[in-house]
Amino acid sequence: MSVELVDVAGLDLEAEADRVSARIDDFFTSLLQPPGDSRDQLYAAMRHAAIGGGKRLRPLLTLAAARLFGIDEDQALRIAAAIEAIHVYSLIHDDLPSMDDDDLRRGKPTVHKAFSEATAVLAGDSLHALAFEILAHEATHRDPHVRSELVLELSRASGPNGMAGGQMMDLAAEGQPLDLDAVTRLQQLKTGALIEYAVEAPCIVTRLARDARTPYRGYARNIGLAFQITDDLIDFAGDEAAAGKRTGKDAGKGKATFVSLVGPDRARQQARVLVEQAIDHLSDHGEEADMLRAIARFAIERDR
Repeated sequence: MSVELVDVAGLDLEAEADRVSARIDDFFTSLLQPPGDSRDQLYAAMRHAAIGGGKRLRPLLTLAAARLFGIDEDQALRIAAAIEAIHVYSLIHDDLPSMDDDDLRRGKPTVHKAFSEATAVLAGDSLHALAFEILAHEATHRDPHVRSELVLELSRASGPNGMAGGQMMDLAAEGQPLDLDAVTRLQQLKTGALIEYAVEAPCIVTRLARDARTPYRGYARNIGLAFQITDDLIDFAGDEAAAGKRTGKDAGKGKATFVSLVGPDRARQQARVLVEQAIDHLSDHGEEADMLRAIARFAIERDR
């Protein structure tokens, strides 16, 4: 089922997502001002990819998790923007002819189509570097130890033991007979690691002990898989115009997915179970966690 509005305890998720997206757009608009020299095309490509469109799931999660601990939103926004920079860089590179070879992303031409393949590579590289520059800046946190841990954990979430490693597994899996455990592991790295970091980062900022972060990691892990199952369902039978990207890619490449392994009905059922489990992880919180609960429910109610 598709829904445009999720209202939980008076919280309008669509309005909050629009607000967060606008704040992220403003941040990148300010940060990515063209320098007025031969780098202008690079900046234009970065702006093309980073500004406008997308679900902004990771920034939304970070700001919602920051509410649990009373973290200043401007501070949390910097972390959210760093995470989004990593996510956008990964999308630019995933869309390249040598990877998924896509020509549409977030309802507009992919960066290598709008500019050039070389410019797209450099735009992705630059956004990757920018993410760590943002986190390492004093404006993100006054404590250098906190900034160091933020950088360390984002490195882990985005590198060979996280997103990039999952993407490599995904490339190697084309046409291979993977089982459900293998697909789950692949997606936990490719998609889930950065989502987990989006929720854990506010825990780092508030200096929460590692063992006390377990429920928040569990919440993020569950919704990460629920989002991926929904992505598989959208790719399987979704509307391309609503999705803002090409659908039917997985079947065309012979990729094993949650849907191909268990069928759409069981996949939807499993996504619902994951969302229920995610919400259970927030049982120690009251109204301050309502936005996180709304995001979890949205994971299985979206069409893009």
